[in-house]
Amino acid sequence: MTPEAIRPWLTAKQVATRYEVGIATIWRWARDREDFPKPKKLGDNCTRWRLADLEQWEDKREAA
Repeated sequence: MTPEAIRPWLTAKQVATRYEVGIATIWRWARDREDFPKPKKLGDNCTRWRLADLEQWEDKREAA
């Protein structure tokens, strides 16, 4: 099983690492870009991105 299969939810730091940008950039994309996946609140202090949503966004960008 791949690490992605075990952890289908990513932190802002993990998303930033995936795209080689800063964490602030990820939050800015989530706030300002309509095409970038929005994070989900999983608890009071727990906000994550679904890996499947990010992969779908990547696929759309590659097709464009």
